[in-house]
Amino acid sequence: MRSFKKYFITGLLIWVPLVITIWVLGLVVNTLESVVPVFLSPQALFGFDIPGFRVLLVLFVLLATGVFAANFFGRSILRWSEKLLGRIPLVRSIYHSVKQVSDTLLAPNGQAFRQAVLVEYPRKGCWTIALLTGSPSGEVAEHLQTEHVSVYVPTTPNPTSGFFLIMSRTEVIPLSMSVDSALKYIVSMGVVAPSTPAVVTVSQANSADEARPAE
Repeated sequence: MRSFKKYFITGLLIWVPLVITIWVLGLVVNTLESVVPVFLSPQALFGFDIPGFRVLLVLFVLLATGVFAANFFGRSILRWSEKLLGRIPLVRSIYHSVKQVSDTLLAPNGQAFRQAVLVEYPRKGCWTIALLTGSPSGEVAEHLQTEHVSVYVPTTPNPTSGFFLIMSRTEVIPLSMSVDSALKYIVSMGVVAPSTPAVVTVSQANSADEARPAE
């Protein structure tokens, strides 16, 4: 019975990550393919199915849009289309909200989710890892006496949900670990600890020099 349990757990450790990876990739592929209209499907264009054709078509459209928006003419068209969408009541609120979030999260020069920090939450004596998202501004900043920062505290094991907190900068401890390492640490519930670079102190360096044979 003990051997059965050992082999069963070993099989789970091998298959669970593989199955979840395949499931996520399938979900991404199906989502990308659902964006392509029916008249651009391989059945409509060529009369037979081509696996991965719609995914490549979506990637090509994204790349072509990026190239188009990089020149002056493309930026002018985009500004005109944004003004047009801004005049439609319901579409305006949805589009501007989604665009503001996407610009904050996906912009290459954005600062959202660029640093992992250690915060004391949900009470004194309890610590958790959070992601720095920026600093408060506007009316919120006017009510704060000292310098504050905005942080996002992901939940475990699903980091897509969490809590938004505004904390004093003095209560936030910056970490040297990357955001990816912090998310792995959170998702694994602390099992996958982030690796830290070895730090050589002055005393260790002096001891190493003394132990080295003279040439």
